[in-house]
Amino acid sequence: MADLPIHTIVFEILTRLPAKDVGRSKSVCKQWYALLSTQDFVRIHCSRSLVSSNQRVLLIDDLTCSVRPIISNNNDYGPSSIVTFPFHHQNNDVSILSHLNGLLCVCLNHTYELLLWNPTTTAFKCLSTPDSHGFYINNLDAIGLYVDADDDYKVLHIKRRSGVLGVYVYSREVDSWRNIPFITRQEYLSPHFNWSTGTFCGGTLYFTVCECWIGGTNVVICFDVNSEQFKEISFPPVPSIGMVQGVLVNVKNVVHMFASTAMFEMTIDLWTLQGDYWIKVLSCPPIPPISLSLWCDITHYVTNGNWFVMTKSGKLFTIEMDMKPFECFYPVSWFRGFKGAVFVQTIVSPSI
Repeated sequence: MADLPIHTIVFEILTRLPAKDVGRSKSVCKQWYALLSTQDFVRIHCSRSLVSSNQRVLLIDDLTCSVRPIISNNNDYGPSSIVTFPFHHQNNDVSILSHLNGLLCVCLNHTYELLLWNPTTTAFKCLSTPDSHGFYINNLDAIGLYVDADDDYKVLHIKRRSGVLGVYVYSREVDSWRNIPFITRQEYLSPHFNWSTGTFCGGTLYFTVCECWIGGTNVVICFDVNSEQFKEISFPPVPSIGMVQGVLVNVKNVVHMFASTAMFEMTIDLWTLQGDYWIKVLSCPPIPPISLSLWCDITHYVTNGNWFVMTKSGKLFTIEMDMKPFECFYPVSWFRGFKGAVFVQTIVSPSI
């Protein structure tokens, strides 16, 4: 260490600071401000921030928005900090669509506008344009947030409008939208199919595309973020009787799926993707009958050896697992009655 240049030593120390401390450090001097604003610094600091102890849960209800740390040893939240939205909204009508490296892609429900927002730095960027790009309609559109090989953060927006499919990519680097081709089966354009939010893993965005009635077609659409090519792979081989729901998660850069099947005594299996094929990891015991309204909102997360199944009304049940690789949280839509997301505190900016 004594032989290293002082600039290198300072760089190594500062890239290990918490995100909020980096923000404060920018005011030390002009040299530090310039250093802490470089893309190299932001990229390395982000890579060192992606640890479970740096994860927070953002909770939104009709009155408040708060951020809380996650206490993994007892599966609870720490003290909350109230967050003020830095953008105009109406009664907290904000939906969180996707997250990546501390950035959240959100929709303002009263205007349909898309935004990128870093809740740690409070910086945000409106993605909507006068030529109708960047407007999101729930239950029709799909969103995926990703970063390409050139370290450019991008948003993939799949739009279904009256049987016409449009696929658009927003680039943070050039601050604009562009259309890209998408060749797939025409029936996926139908409102009978539900598209999930994209899950980014290993240079690919993954979407589940599920038919809305019992025994319908279920597939996974993959988008290579560097070649910008789409392909279709099969769903895990789950029973086709009853309703089917697939929830994708990124577990240590490997895609996994929680596949829920049946309608009365529901079962949930955890699958992992190897190549283009699914391998079952584990199954849970049959779940007692629950109401259809709760069934349709089921999401999942895993932490500290426990697998939680959630609905918008709160925690449904817990399954204990003896699997060390799963000792961290994964994003869900509902947390004990709140809508929200799990995110990592970083200094990644929504704009250049």
